[in-house]
Amino acid sequence: MKTENILATRAHKVIYRDGDTAVKVFDANFPKTDVLNEALNQARVEETGLDIPKIHSVNVTEDGKWCIVSDYVEGKTLEQIMEEDPANLEKYMKEFVALQLEVHSKRAPLLNKLKDKWDSKIAASKAINATTRYELRSRLAGMPKHDKVLHGDFNPSNIIVDAEGKYHILDWSHATQGNASADAATTYLLFALKDQKLADLYLELFCDMTDTAKQYVQRWLPITAASRLGKGIPQEKELLEKWLDVVEYE
Repeated sequence: MKTENILATRAHKVIYRDGDTAVKVFDANFPKTDVLNEALNQARVEETGLDIPKIHSVNVTEDGKWCIVSDYVEGKTLEQIMEEDPANLEKYMKEFVALQLEVHSKRAPLLNKLKDKWDSKIAASKAINATTRYELRSRLAGMPKHDKVLHGDFNPSNIIVDAEGKYHILDWSHATQGNASADAATTYLLFALKDQKLADLYLELFCDMTDTAKQYVQRWLPITAASRLGKGIPQEKELLEKWLDVVEYE
């Protein structure tokens, strides 16, 4: 792997270009089950007809690391474009939300259920006390069940815009099926961890474009914050803990 071919470096993985493909190489100790689950998620989302990079193979490198090989998409991330052209930020954000709504319009019945995934994460969390875990799991159990495709990490850095202006969605490792407002709460939180003004703009547009009450999306925030707290990212801890107040929006 040549350094100049590296596209991105993430926790536990490196993504590099190899001709017309992108190769995501995982750390040697990264769980095989997680690699195979990510590939399976992406393959199932492919079947919905969404414009996403298609998987070519799942392999093991010469030095024993698992990797996923998929289409390489030439272009800039939507995050880069937003930063370079702030005058048109609202336009880009509307297109971003419209793309998320297209994802939510799809169904993939074999994807894992979001409520099951989050319930397991919260139940196993050592970062949250037992009383709060109980309240969060009770709230989660009472939230409406839906079966929409959810990206789970939908943010502008995971959108590639090609030379023709077409949007392509990357990184389906967190894909599940469930409630669209839960996915919106996750996206809101991802924005808020970086820029509260962008988070507020996003939520305003999502609620306007879907005719959804802000309070409904906000009811998901403590739950998604709790699920993310388990990642143990120090710089996020303070903000995530702030969202754990499950009665804040009662």
